[in-house]
Amino acid sequence: MTDHDLNPGSAPPPAFAAATQPSYARTLFLGPDGLRPGWGLVFYVVTFLSLQRLASGLATAYDFGASGLWSSMLEEFGWFVAAVLPAFALARVEHRSWQNYGLPLTVKLAKLLCVGSAWGLAAVSLLMITLRGAHAFTFGHLALHGARIARFAAYWALMFLLVGLFEEFLLRGYTQFTLSRGIGFWPAAVALSFTFGLSHLWNEGEHWSGLLAAAFIGFFFCLTLRRTGNLWFAVGFHAAWDWGETFFYSVPDSGMTARGHLLTSSLHGSPWLTGGSVGPEGSILCFVVIALTWVAFNCSYPNDKPANEAVIPHN
Repeated sequence: MTDHDLNPGSAPPPAFAAATQPSYARTLFLGPDGLRPGWGLVFYVVTFLSLQRLASGLATAYDFGASGLWSSMLEEFGWFVAAVLPAFALARVEHRSWQNYGLPLTVKLAKLLCVGSAWGLAAVSLLMITLRGAHAFTFGHLALHGARIARFAAYWALMFLLVGLFEEFLLRGYTQFTLSRGIGFWPAAVALSFTFGLSHLWNEGEHWSGLLAAAFIGFFFCLTLRRTGNLWFAVGFHAAWDWGETFFYSVPDSGMTARGHLLTSSLHGSPWLTGGSVGPEGSILCFVVIALTWVAFNCSYPNDKPANEAVIPHN
């Protein structure tokens, strides 16, 4: 018999403490601001890898002609979908808006996409013109003629738009937002930029200089995310840079030379200057061009986007 039983008018004793605290499972998976970042990243990566493998299998199961070019585009689209779907699911679980993950569907996106594309084409053109001035690059002559120029130009523009969407969202969308919740924006940017560089290891002809350049460019994209508040500028820059290298200037892009390029151009000279098998991204001049682009962008966009508008967690 308790004191409350002896004195019915007295207040009931407090409930046992363990009964009023969250369960261990809830504490393990959920923090003050929802799903803990580590669990979110684990779910995202595992789900993405599973969907990516499925997308690759579906894209290559049938022959769409044109020496696999259309299958490659379908595969790239599938990879983008594989990166987006788990983020949609986690947005529901975490009760967050989709725009927090970097690709808000607003009217402003067209402007930032176009501006980013202009910057990307200008940056790669500066690199190639500098190499030409150093007698390390020659344009050659036209490799395509007539309507084939327009067809391949359009194909590679769409292809690299998909590449930009996929790679930017995968490494600077949900992953950047969620890792930033755990360790802060810039530490997350460093970690994911190095991951971006290492992801190029699978490219044939890649070299350590190209991996470092990709990481450096990825870090620049993190700055554009911080300053604009979304990924659209980075997507445009990424797509235009790749289009300029692969199609317009017709040089190796991260170790790969594609079919359907515009020119019979060539690189010649020391690998530290030309990039060797990597292409211009492996050149020491690439680091100089990106550094100059960083300074120019920093002057053009001097302030971080306010936290309530940008893809920057409160931390």
